Amino acid sequence: MKTDRQLKQDVIDELEWESAVDETGIGVEVHNGIVTLSGTLNSYAEKYAAEKAVQRVEGVKGLAVELDVALPDWVQRTDADVARAAAQALEWNALVPKDCIKIKVEDGWITLTGNVDFQYQRIASERALQNLLGVVGISNQIAVTPSVTPRDIKNHIEAALQRRAHTETKGIEVIVNGDQITLNGSVSSLAERRAALNAAMRTRGVAKVVDKLFVA
Repeated sequence: MKTDRQLKQDVIDELEWESAVDETGIGVEVHNGIVTLSGTLNSYAEKYAAEKAVQRVEGVKGLAVELDVALPDWVQRTDADVARAAAQALEWNALVPKDCIKIKVEDGWITLTGNVDFQYQRIASERALQNLLGVVGISNQIAVTPSVTPRDIKNHIEAALQRRAHTETKGIEVIVNGDQITLNGSVSSLAERRAALNAAMRTRGVAKVVDKLFVA
């Protein structure tokens, strides 16, 4: 197991390696495996890239983000400009259902509301806006509205897993709690784990997937 000092150095190295991040503006602290990022960055896209970089580092138990976004003058946009750009980005994204998402922009911060059938649509809506100029943050309040029963969700996931020849389903238990799915059990590889999680995530009515799978 890594010490906090080792983990901190790994996080710093990963941030330096990530070309989308100017690591000189980021402070890193680690306590009992929990990483805290602080500082000021020039865009929301850079903040998001920094978060993802830290999450890639082995041994990170949790991440506290205390990063601020201060847009340079040349990036400044009015809220109306950001709202128009966001609406167009969603309209041109094939993964986002038409006329399901509402956009609110206040001081560069985008709030998304509405209802979709699938979790991947909720994620795609946010990702479509992350690189827009003038954005300082995004609150994703889009709801995944189940249009099927918990039993249907469970059956659909189990059937999807069985259709994948590279995924062994005998060791996987599917637990449904409303729109939340928990996958328990063992798989034989990371590829099988990813396949199982993707199958659950792409099932209609699923808003959250809790991963309790382990590779045996």
